[in-house]
Amino acid sequence: MPKIVEAECVACGACADVCPHGAITVDDIAVIDANKCVDCGACIDACPSSAIVE
Repeated sequence: MPKIVEAECVACGACADVCPHGAITVDDIAVIDANKCVDCGACIDACPSSAIVE
């Protein structure tokens, strides 16, 4: 499952916008719901600050 690097996340929401399962919410930082994530990697590719890693 992808992980958020909190120090790098700018809470832009790009990852949440592309998540096909709605597994990501964004407040101060992005948070991935492990119960909804299917490990597709769309969020990793969408993140402009490289704050999501495998």
